[in-house]
Amino acid sequence: MNDYPILQPAVALMIWTMIMWAWMYATRIPAMSKAQVDMDQLVRDPSKSLDHTLPANVQWKSHNHNHLHEQPTLFYAVVIVLVLVGAGGPDNALLAWIYTGLRVAHSLVQATANKVMVRFVLYAIASVVLMVMIAKAAIAVF
Repeated sequence: MNDYPILQPAVALMIWTMIMWAWMYATRIPAMSKAQVDMDQLVRDPSKSLDHTLPANVQWKSHNHNHLHEQPTLFYAVVIVLVLVGAGGPDNALLAWIYTGLRVAHSLVQATANKVMVRFVLYAIASVVLMVMIAKAAIAVF
């Protein structure tokens, strides 16, 4: 029995991050092969970038994979804090699921159509949800 349902959305976001990793490489490796990218030359020349070499829609997946290692690190930390203080129950789990859902939606938008305003709205709402989670952790800790 899972006494901490808040862990489920955290693990779901970890799984999603690995799905984005697989999607990134499934599109990037063939594109790099087609573009005949010389990886050794790429790393030696600071002016070179895959952003200038590969199609934008291929790079969108890579950019999103990077984004999933930025703000979500705070999400994972706040989930751990909430569990440690005994506040990992259904109310905070719902917030965590909302955050995870918004991040997945953000990924899908960025990796496909990459509409910046849609991404921004999803990111902004997810950020507010995360701020609420952090405030709840702060109240519980302090």
